[in-house]
Amino acid sequence: DLGQTLERMVQTLRDQLPASGSGGRGWIPPGTHPDPRPPDEADVVVVGGGVVGWSVAYWLKVLEGRRRQHGMRVLVVERDPMYSRASTVLSAGGIRQQFSLRENIQMSRFSASFLRDINEHLGVPNESPIDIQFQPSGYLFLASPENAAALEATVQFQRDEGVQVILLSPTQLKEKFPWINTEDVAVASYGLEDEGWFDPWTLLNAFRRKAKSLGVQSCSGEVRAFVTSANHMMPPAPSSARIKYVHVHMPDSLEYQPVACAIVVNAAGAWAGQLLEADGLPRGLCRPLLPIQPRKRYVFTWHCPDGPGLSCPFLVDTSGAYFRPDGFAGNYLGGMSPSEEEEPDPSDLSVDHDYFQEQIWPRLARRVPAFESLRVRSSWAGYYDYNTFDQNGVLGPHPRLENMFLAAGFSGHGLQHAPAAGRAVAELVLKGRYETLDLRRLGWDRLVDGEPLPEHGVV
Repeated sequence: DLGQTLERMVQTLRDQLPASGSGGRGWIPPGTHPDPRPPDEADVVVVGGGVVGWSVAYWLKVLEGRRRQHGMRVLVVERDPMYSRASTVLSAGGIRQQFSLRENIQMSRFSASFLRDINEHLGVPNESPIDIQFQPSGYLFLASPENAAALEATVQFQRDEGVQVILLSPTQLKEKFPWINTEDVAVASYGLEDEGWFDPWTLLNAFRRKAKSLGVQSCSGEVRAFVTSANHMMPPAPSSARIKYVHVHMPDSLEYQPVACAIVVNAAGAWAGQLLEADGLPRGLCRPLLPIQPRKRYVFTWHCPDGPGLSCPFLVDTSGAYFRPDGFAGNYLGGMSPSEEEEPDPSDLSVDHDYFQEQIWPRLARRVPAFESLRVRSSWAGYYDYNTFDQNGVLGPHPRLENMFLAAGFSGHGLQHAPAAGRAVAELVLKGRYETLDLRRLGWDRLVDGEPLPEHGVV
């Protein structure tokens, strides 16, 4: 559960600090940070130390092989070194194959294979094996009569892509999951393979530790400005530019460190759009704006001893509410994305408890009658890096900033797609083309052309 995840995070950060004078491991004193100052230069600066950013850094080192005599210098910049507001560790931790877009299905399949063999990829010599605590209970999507045909068509498409998914009638649904109220359910889709949930912090930390063992550097700070080749050019305005320096502002300080770089990867998650409005970037070269915004999402945990048993899947209701087991002994977690008109203020991560009482709980209790007597235990809020254009990730090179690559906007499925997205961006940086998965449709061109590539399976 969340408490166990936070405890693991605290212990990991303690273990990574230098030994204290007493010979033990010291905690981080207030106002100090475990990462060193940024270097003067790096080959690649990855802005954002969430799971996507660290995946990019890891794959850059893995795929470079022996092509360079001294190795690529990769720097990951993270402004929240304690990960207190990080989307990765505040997510519900799900992975599924049931998407409506081919690229998302392919990324999920790649990531599932990667996670299955995670110790072959991210294991570090002389360290304990990685256990992401994967629970393979599948996703269960319920469809109303109005949405039944669309779900059936999507399932057929998923099967054509190799996804192991079945359709269940209301009678079959009730037989398999007798605790479900099937009223208003016309059909359901149930994933049989490579679906479930896992511990997000463990995956993030595994990428982080492995990347550092391969030579990736990291620092605490915030990228607030750039210096580009266009900054000192006379009119007319250039049609493109290269980033020459990244300005990394030190935590709790007015000081900044300029880092000379050859490549910048924008993996800033919910703030990826904001990064492209930073000082020093020519405004005319950053149009159209990157349509990625922070959207606040609540996650609630509750206890219900008479709730669904251990075979309970990750259920997505016809109403949009979702839940899954959270460990054992009758604990669950869940939430629901609000409508556009009800989007909460994303300026902080406070939780609106009335939202659960008034919006989520009635939907849950209607679908699972046992939840009428649930008892809320805790709650938190995290961010979606929400792509307002089509709710899909934006991957690949920026069209006018010649040496910037994008990896953001996943709208809630960044955690599960991070292994695939990181490799894809690394392939573009090192080889100039996609080799493992063809993700060209997720590039910037669709934003310029005004042709959305919608994902209908955003939860």
